[in-house]
Amino acid sequence: RTEQLDQPDTGKFYAGSTPAQGPLALLEQTSTMKRLFGFEKEDISSWHRLVCLLNRPTDPASLGIFRFLFGMLMALDITQERGLSHLDYKYLDGAPVCRFPLFNFLKPLPMDWMFFVYFVMFLGAVGIMLGCFYRLACLMFISSYWYVFFLDKTTWNNHSYLYGLIGFQLTLMDANRYWSLDGLRNPRKRNAHVPLWNYTVLRTQIFIVYFIAGVKKLDADWVEGYSMKYLAHHWLFDPFKLILPVELINLMVVHGGGLILDLTAGYLLFFDATRPVAFFFVSYFHCMNSQLFSIGMFSYTMLATSPLFCYPDWPRRFFGRFPEFLQPILPFVSPALIPSSSCVYPKPPSGSGEQQEEAHAAPKPTTPRLKHKFRAIFTILYIMEQFFLPYSHFLTAFTINVNTDSEPKQTSAQTFGRGIAGLKGKLRQTSLWSRRWKDHGDMLKQYATCLSENLPRFNISDPEIYFDIWVSINDRFQQRIFDPRVDLVKADWSPFRPNSWLMPLLVDLSPWRTKFEEIEGSLDNQTEVVFIADFPGLYLENFVSEDLGNTSVQVLEGLVNVEIVDEKKNYSLQPGEKMQIPAGAYHKVYTVSEGPSCYMYIYVNTTEAELQRNFTKLSELQEKVRNGTETEPLPPELQPLITGLDDQDSDHSVIDPVVRLFLKRQKRMQEVKKRREASMVERFQRFASKKYYSIRRGFLMTAIALRNLAVGLPPLEQLTREVAYANMKEPETETNQDERLKDEVGHGEL
Repeated sequence: RTEQLDQPDTGKFYAGSTPAQGPLALLEQTSTMKRLFGFEKEDISSWHRLVCLLNRPTDPASLGIFRFLFGMLMALDITQERGLSHLDYKYLDGAPVCRFPLFNFLKPLPMDWMFFVYFVMFLGAVGIMLGCFYRLACLMFISSYWYVFFLDKTTWNNHSYLYGLIGFQLTLMDANRYWSLDGLRNPRKRNAHVPLWNYTVLRTQIFIVYFIAGVKKLDADWVEGYSMKYLAHHWLFDPFKLILPVELINLMVVHGGGLILDLTAGYLLFFDATRPVAFFFVSYFHCMNSQLFSIGMFSYTMLATSPLFCYPDWPRRFFGRFPEFLQPILPFVSPALIPSSSCVYPKPPSGSGEQQEEAHAAPKPTTPRLKHKFRAIFTILYIMEQFFLPYSHFLTAFTINVNTDSEPKQTSAQTFGRGIAGLKGKLRQTSLWSRRWKDHGDMLKQYATCLSENLPRFNISDPEIYFDIWVSINDRFQQRIFDPRVDLVKADWSPFRPNSWLMPLLVDLSPWRTKFEEIEGSLDNQTEVVFIADFPGLYLENFVSEDLGNTSVQVLEGLVNVEIVDEKKNYSLQPGEKMQIPAGAYHKVYTVSEGPSCYMYIYVNTTEAELQRNFTKLSELQEKVRNGTETEPLPPELQPLITGLDDQDSDHSVIDPVVRLFLKRQKRMQEVKKRREASMVERFQRFASKKYYSIRRGFLMTAIALRNLAVGLPPLEQLTREVAYANMKEPETETNQDERLKDEVGHGEL
């Protein structure tokens, strides 16, 4: 949209009307296209008119408010999702850690310099927020941001990519023309017009975020309700559970609602009639996402983009309603805008009397210059590129989608190394910051290369490294995603062509997912099942723990041979047949059919089942003691059921281990209940305290690093005290309660 009813921000009407006519008279003269889109079709009928349209003078108010909010949110994001508060743990200065940069020559700087990079990024974000030395602040932010972004592909996601794009866009825009320190220093910038393309690029970018996210959801997994299956159990959906079962909430609200919202949000935000409805649903959607996912400032950043679709002068009308004594500290409410060389001004209408006076007060008409044409070309090419990029997978494997659906995975990995002397063994993956490398072929290749360069330090030369990684994508069979027969040290890899060692997703077996639910529903609470699919000519080597009793394998499709390694016996199984697997031994399942095979393991965790029975007995005994029905004195090893478990007695040998475990579990359950029943004030205090100590550590560690760069390292004792002071946490979080509560809460993402 351009201006409300084609009203330029100088307060004059140039569309063949005078201020005396009023908005109603102007509305009658305005065409339907102008009312809907803000411009006439004649404005795009030629290149000259299009350049004038994209450089039309526009109120800078809405852009200035977005600049402030974006800079503020990025300053907060740097300490959290960007990792300033745990930077030393992430980069492990000098440690032999395998990393995954976009370009292999990119390396992290020494630790103190990495803190300096983040400090520059933070100063840039604050400069953007305040509009202080704006262009320099944008360059400081995006240069350090993209360096950190390219340094680690394991942290890539849709919103971190979006932050970099918006930072790049703001660098080219005049977003410091409203409510900025630059405007106070330079009167020519204060309250000056900005060209319309500033809004066009930002609005289109946000439209793409929504719309492409919706298009990406038009696949069978999302439409059938498998991509976010577990979200419906979250407490945020409790109001829907009053009228709908969980299955329908998952299908209609989570998946159906998310699909419809993403496809329509951009359109609904654009038009005046639908914008209030869009504001409500979009705000509700992002507020829910902020609680459902650990996505940092993304939800709040998207909330900050919504007002960009309003008329550009909305802040003047909004802040104009505040008391007059607050006006000096609030954004400008005066509509008196000044001309800017960034805009193209139309010729005022000719006339006499009052119209002539208005024309003399208007900015002088200008013609498009080379810079205006260049900016129009940039706007068109940038928008085309952003629409094209999500579908450019045929060019490069490095394409980043604007929005991707999260996929719950179950992953196991085995890494084998062989030396010249024939040594064969498994390698433990301990020198990694993130484990997202397992799902991406390019990062797997980088990891294999890194291992091959580090293994000679352990007297292993010329190693061969093989990976056997299994995933379950959106409730499908667990399957391999890489060929375990390929040595990835020597494997060919290119981002510009398919790689033969990447295994295809077995989508033909997707219909089995409906049968999975029937099979799982037919089992009792103590019996568990795992569904496996494998490719012809490959085999799964598995070990059945002694804790797992009554383990069997049953074929669902294809032909398999089961080899019991210790017994050196082979058994052929066809669809529908099953056999018992001995516990405490290895076995191999070979796929011998022409097509993929699929089978399932059915087992009972006997140790866990026995533990649950003991817990039930202890709970009943504890209840009898409390209500007085148990008259017999308890033996010493059961006394903690009455007195409780003290910290000093937690490892005492007299206490029965099962009783100790029962009381610890009971304590955790009480902590979970206390957290869930906490008031809003308590939850806010817990949230604020956690954020405070996180931000505090980031800034203190940055101060230490800057001091080290400026004057050198202090004595080791002093440095140890300073780091210990920075590491100080509130008492409640010192034991990392969130991690201890995961087992009782359920799914980690919930």
